[in-house]
Amino acid sequence: MAAPLPRPHRFDVYVALAGLLGGVLVWAFGLYSNGTGLLPGPWALVPLAVMAGLELLRRSRPRAAVLAGTLALVTDQFTRGSVVTVLMYTDLMYAAALYGSPATARRLPVTTGLVTVATTIGFLAWWRTPEALLVGFLTGIVSFGPAVTGVVVRNHRDAADTERLRAEQTALLAEKDRVQAVTAERARMARELHDMVANHLSAIAIHSTAALSLDDPRTTRDALAVIRENSVDGLAEMRRLIGILRHDDGGGREPAAAPTLDGIGALVAGARANGLDAVLEAAYEDGLPAPVGLAAYRIVQESLTNALKHADEGRVTVGLAQHDGVLTVWVTSPYGDRDGPRAPGSGAGLIGMRERAALLRGTFEAGPEESPGSSCGTVWTVRATLPLGQGGTR
Repeated sequence: MAAPLPRPHRFDVYVALAGLLGGVLVWAFGLYSNGTGLLPGPWALVPLAVMAGLELLRRSRPRAAVLAGTLALVTDQFTRGSVVTVLMYTDLMYAAALYGSPATARRLPVTTGLVTVATTIGFLAWWRTPEALLVGFLTGIVSFGPAVTGVVVRNHRDAADTERLRAEQTALLAEKDRVQAVTAERARMARELHDMVANHLSAIAIHSTAALSLDDPRTTRDALAVIRENSVDGLAEMRRLIGILRHDDGGGREPAAAPTLDGIGALVAGARANGLDAVLEAAYEDGLPAPVGLAAYRIVQESLTNALKHADEGRVTVGLAQHDGVLTVWVTSPYGDRDGPRAPGSGAGLIGMRERAALLRGTFEAGPEESPGSSCGTVWTVRATLPLGQGGTR
């Protein structure tokens, strides 16, 4: 079953009505394109009406319209003729090249060009007069010219559509990159905020709990001293983070320096002040890439924070070793149930450490291990390998 014809475009309806009314008006004034004709004057209205009806199909059925229009144009040559019929045929030829299939758009200029050449040669051979060239010229104007014009306009439209699509795709990619950049920046700031604050607040929570639980003035005084020290250090870290944010926003201030491996010793000493039996074993060269140093510092900091909150009584070992272009960081702490005050954990610490290692294309693992040399037999080990050649992120 054949598909029904779509509703004609409003512009095509206007073109058909204008052509029909214009052709009737020209015929009423007795204006014809042919001096003589085999059929009398009123017969010129037949191809005119057919051509006007085909204008309704110039978008929906352009190929069929131009084929039927060619037959109507040939029929018009046997009447007195109408210039309006010829003009509507040129519009059908133009529409066929513009709205037809790509194959039709490619073949139409070639076909009309060959028809123009064949018509010129045929009339030259028949008439053997220069007037035959005029017939070929008019044939080219009616067929070849509109076809070429339609192809040119079509190519320009296709190029414009391609550029518009490319612009839309570029905008989508730019938006995707922007969202990814914002997400990555938020994740980075979340890691920084967690690593900076968690250590100090955990110590504050544990020592404040101890001060409230034990009715001992000396213990309370020592706990308050630790609380004050961690409060001051946490405030300094927060100011550093705010300085980074203001610098990124163009506030004009230079951000405070980020922690480096040179601060590992002070970090371990602060852990001992908070009550951990922490020792440092370090063997690495100076001048390591800043991203590697910051990642190692934050991993040790978060590991010490977790040890302060969860580790059993015993020694906590912090180790750093450089070999074969890789910095290895490990922290071991006694694994087991612990008596005494605890600070609740968020679970984001391990995720943050794993992300820091992954951003440098390193590895990270954390979990309990058997340790014969440990008093408790089992230790919780955090181990990260950071390639020194990856100074930046992915």
